[in-house]
Amino acid sequence: WRVMIALEEKLLQGYKHKHLSFDKNEHKSEEVKALNPRAQLPTFKHGDIVVNESFAACLYLENTFKSQGTRLIPDDPAEQALIYQRMFESNNLQKKMYDVAFYEWFVPEGERFESALKRNKESLIDELKLWEGYLEKMGKGSYLAGKNFTMADVVCFPIVAYFPRFHCPKERCPRLMEYYERVKDRPSIKASWPPHWLEKPEGPDT
Repeated sequence: WRVMIALEEKLLQGYKHKHLSFDKNEHKSEEVKALNPRAQLPTFKHGDIVVNESFAACLYLENTFKSQGTRLIPDDPAEQALIYQRMFESNNLQKKMYDVAFYEWFVPEGERFESALKRNKESLIDELKLWEGYLEKMGKGSYLAGKNFTMADVVCFPIVAYFPRFHCPKERCPRLMEYYERVKDRPSIKASWPPHWLEKPEGPDT
């Protein structure tokens, strides 16, 4: 999703894309392996150039089409530093969210440990408090790294978008949810919204 948001922001509409099913193991097809030996998604190809990691593909697009569309990484070193910080910090948010959601989704009930789930939830709550603090510091109506939409938002928004699907109580992260409600209507987000999310706006109960 990140790469498609970046493509939309850089006004590169008309790109070819193909949605694959993890449930059907389509990401392990020979077609994908020919581009990405790890058989992971996303796999991005521009001419003869193949970039497989989503962060790398997004940075490649910004660097290659810097003067086109939205400037996602400004020239100012201080602004760049904060954008990169938020981008890579988002890995923590994603991991801790997955630790809670996927533990309940995929671990059979008889094999779950309440102590593990409690520990995972506490870790996620602490992480959410950090992001709430970041947005509070930025000020009302801001994005994740300042007043402008940047690569930090391209990378982080798809993670934030999982929380409403996981029925995360809004009172746990009111600023993140306010951010979500505002950014979800951005043209690049709407144009790239996962089709299966449109069919089923909410994920499994957690």
